[in-house]
Amino acid sequence: METYRRYRKDAAPPGSIVIKFYHSGDQIRGFIRKVARPGEDDAIFPGEEMEPDDAFRAARNKMTGGESPPIYVELSEGVRWDPAWGMLQ
Repeated sequence: METYRRYRKDAAPPGSIVIKFYHSGDQIRGFIRKVARPGEDDAIFPGEEMEPDDAFRAARNKMTGGESPPIYVELSEGVRWDPAWGMLQ
């Protein structure tokens, strides 16, 4: 089971991958961004709304190098964590 970290502003180091989940109608969708250095804008990866499983898979694919840094998750208002996605710390 994968473990993810809850995104908090200024807690994720530059280069971190963040999945933001939000409501789109009656479904949960996500998009991925990469945290930029202070004073710069985060890089939002182009793409369409993704279902949670696809967003997690795409985030893992964006990771570079042999290390496995944490993937951060940001939940928009009203979105609740689904334990089937893994563990959220």
